[in-house]
Amino acid sequence: QVRVVESGGGLVQTGGSLRLSCAASGIRFTINHMGWYRQTPGKQRELVATISSGDTTNYADSVKGRFTISRDNAENTVYLQMNSLEPEDTAVYYCNVRRIVGGHITNNAWGQGTQVTVSS
Repeated sequence: QVRVVESGGGLVQTGGSLRLSCAASGIRFTINHMGWYRQTPGKQRELVATISSGDTTNYADSVKGRFTISRDNAENTVYLQMNSLEPEDTAVYYCNVRRIVGGHITNNAWGQGTQVTVSS
């Protein structure tokens, strides 16, 4: 069974830190792209950070310098270290794993999300 499971969310104060984890299992395609997205009620899901199997990273401007994405390809696991959290970071965070070939997504899987709440 395909599973993409996030963990590590919770409630923190402004300026605090959280570390999110995502483990993918039962994936038959080769994952070469992993990332984190977030969604707040009333807003569309937005990209937070991505990392390729070649360790190329990409971050939303709003989290640059505060968040760090990392991976363990052998375990199909991706992490998001979140520091200096702000109330604006409050959202449900979703993990995504993909295979991208020739600029096209050929395979894609999403997790169910983990809640991050930052109090002011």
